[in-house]
Amino acid sequence: MSDYLKYLGSQVTRGGMSRRDFMGRALAAGVSLSAAGSMFATSVAAAEPVKGGHLKLGLEGGAATDVLDPAKYLSQVLFVVGRNWGDMLVESDPLTGQPVAALAESWESSPDAKIWTFKIRKGVQFHNGKEMTVDDVLQTLKRHTDEKSESGALGVMKSIGDIKVEGGDLVITLAEGNADLPLLLSDYHLIVQPNGGFDDPNAAIGTGPYKVASFEPGVRATFEKNPNDWRQDRGYVDSIEIIVINDATARVAALSSGQVHFINRVDPKTVGLLKRGPNVEILNTSGRGHYVFIMHCNTAPFDNIDLRLALKYAMDRESMVKTILGGYGKVGNDFPINETYALFPEGLEQRAYDPDKAAFHFKKSGHDGAVLLRTSDVAFPGAVDAAVLYQESAKKAGINIEVKREPGDGYWTNVWNVQPFSTSYWGGRPTQDQMYTTAYYSKADWNDTRFLRPDFDKMLLEARAELDEPKRKDMYRTMATMVRDEGGLILPMFNDFVNASTKKVKGYVHDIGNDMSNGFVGTRVWLEA
Repeated sequence: MSDYLKYLGSQVTRGGMSRRDFMGRALAAGVSLSAAGSMFATSVAAAEPVKGGHLKLGLEGGAATDVLDPAKYLSQVLFVVGRNWGDMLVESDPLTGQPVAALAESWESSPDAKIWTFKIRKGVQFHNGKEMTVDDVLQTLKRHTDEKSESGALGVMKSIGDIKVEGGDLVITLAEGNADLPLLLSDYHLIVQPNGGFDDPNAAIGTGPYKVASFEPGVRATFEKNPNDWRQDRGYVDSIEIIVINDATARVAALSSGQVHFINRVDPKTVGLLKRGPNVEILNTSGRGHYVFIMHCNTAPFDNIDLRLALKYAMDRESMVKTILGGYGKVGNDFPINETYALFPEGLEQRAYDPDKAAFHFKKSGHDGAVLLRTSDVAFPGAVDAAVLYQESAKKAGINIEVKREPGDGYWTNVWNVQPFSTSYWGGRPTQDQMYTTAYYSKADWNDTRFLRPDFDKMLLEARAELDEPKRKDMYRTMATMVRDEGGLILPMFNDFVNASTKKVKGYVHDIGNDMSNGFVGTRVWLEA
């Protein structure tokens, strides 16, 4: 509760929460009226955000193939780029994960959750001066339902049957009921653009707090303040510069020397060293992110379930968390959901490192020879070390894993979702349904394990429409078991998001939604004068 109250207090000092909202949430959290009033007064009296300055972010995850079209965002760099210049209909609460209003002021659904009506905010301007309208929202969602857009949100959008404007509101009709729809529309690909981005998807014209001033793929991006921003609780610095620094050592050096104010993806092994710096702050956030080893279930030799099981039992998860995460995370169980999700399937047996079982299934698979695993420094912090550690644990089962280190530039286009066995990461999604829909639904573009199961797909759609929570929870349990026991996912660990900043950076919001304050780091922090 203390973290929650601290968060509420920070929202007050940032100007993002009224007294009424603060009191309501504090009272709901069990705080007495007098104590809540005192806390509000203290928060108001606290230092106000400072405006001005040039914020420099040194980020891993950029590539020469990067583009500004939000439909095609893949990497950490583009994730932040989009948050700087664009807005979605809905955002998620940093602490609870619940949907909160953004470009949609409010919403309501039919009793079966099939028809949703969104009231779109008025008086919001795009960067080009044009007023955002409900038609722009309509076109945006339509573009992301078109397979030609290659949108990362396509798996989510396929559930939409019809979109129209009615009485000035946006009305979405789903093929099946979905109680999670508002949260699904917080997907970072779904930035509202003029005419939906049909005219020029790469124009980067949005309603966000910053305008794109320059963009050099794989090198840097710069942003200038949007003077007509419709919100007052963000966009404190005058300008932002994202510098692509894919090398982990170089990122740490850039922060330590003051070249940048913030870096992402700090290797847990270097946290101790970084902490010695008098001006460095470690920003550690628990959430839904997970590091993975992914096998294509439809590609030899990984189309053999015994080989997949052998490789799962050959993974020493405890050692991974201890060695690779330095304890900044928790053991995974080969399905992509943890306790932060509503209706988490509790009580599933934890898969443990078992060389004997690994050897049994490896022999049963009939596979002979080495297994090629591709990895890279950009796959996740410590990914190459993790691959070598895995190689060592597999040896005890008589399994020879050949580790191939790939270059960082191009890894997300040439290796991930292309090669049959590689390392990767997921930042998580707002709901179980979206996580499974994005990466495990047979028709999903980002089905990076090629998990093609009609019975899984059928249950996914049924669970989405199920309003009885116990029944829905049972379905998610069955789906988790399918992925864990038959899928191509080896998920050894849920990682904390470990970033770092100079102490000059203030106002960082720890957001369970995703890394780097759910991508909003540039728009939420300010620089101490």
